[in-house]
Amino acid sequence: MDVFDELLRGVRGRGAVFGRSVLCAPWSLRFTDGAYLTLCMPLRGAGWIVPEGGEPLRVEAGEAAVVRGPAPFVFTDDPAGGTGPGRAGGVREVRWDRSRDSGGASDGVPEFDCATVLLAAAYDVQEQLPQRLLRALPPALVVPDEEDCSPLRDYLEGQLGRGRPGDQIVLDRLLDWMLVCTLRDWFDRPEANPPGWYGALGDEVAGPALRAMHEDPAHPWTTAELASRAGVSRTTLAKRFTELVGDGPVAYLTEWRMTLAADLLSHPELTVAAVARRVGYADAFGFSAAFKRVRGESPSAFRREALAAGPVDAAAPAGFHLRCAAPGPAG
Repeated sequence: MDVFDELLRGVRGRGAVFGRSVLCAPWSLRFTDGAYLTLCMPLRGAGWIVPEGGEPLRVEAGEAAVVRGPAPFVFTDDPAGGTGPGRAGGVREVRWDRSRDSGGASDGVPEFDCATVLLAAAYDVQEQLPQRLLRALPPALVVPDEEDCSPLRDYLEGQLGRGRPGDQIVLDRLLDWMLVCTLRDWFDRPEANPPGWYGALGDEVAGPALRAMHEDPAHPWTTAELASRAGVSRTTLAKRFTELVGDGPVAYLTEWRMTLAADLLSHPELTVAAVARRVGYADAFGFSAAFKRVRGESPSAFRREALAAGPVDAAAPAGFHLRCAAPGPAG
């Protein structure tokens, strides 16, 4: 499996939260539910993403914005007009309401009277694996449409609210595609600051070692064996790997195993010993010591916290609706 694919497995739109809002100026939407990621795509028109404490970012039709939570943010037509309660027209609070059918929120306003149509999707990413990549994102980012995805956006908009069998699955997969493509395009941009291992995947020395560890993390890898994958000496691998990734191969492998273990510990049916074996440790004692050294707490303590936070929502119910609350002009 491609490493990028593996890291984004947990960012899936299985019953993800979708909303479509028709906006008439002046308008401001304040997203306050603390989603881990929010994808905003103007299907028509444009607006400004204003992250809390950050600079406004312009996003137009054809572009996609990703905002990393849990801090609230505002999507507005005019950041200079203010984003507080005193703004002309008011600021509407956005909540993700699971009690209604999906389809969109137009508040009864004829679309031809309004310049902007926004599609938003929220993702509650609980797994540690995708967080490893997503932590490298800035608070907000905008990626232009350099591949001309307008036909896909038109199709996506056309699927909203049709009430056909399988609508939620169609929306899930389309938004999966849009989000992953947006993230991939962002990390390829010069202004991005991807983690060292991301760039190292394409390196002829470090890349083979990285891929080997990701393909079989439970294997008892040694620096010598990893070096043989790249056809170089142990010294050459260790030097190049550390330059690009920031840690040596063994340290990286340990950290990677603990990331995998953290997600496995959220499954109560797996004992700590079973988790240890899955990530390459022969006994629970050695695994527990490594986990505490890397994560700062024991596997049992981590499991208690993870289970107290609730299970990973792998099959959220279909039928989400973007609900805007607060007075203001229709839109």
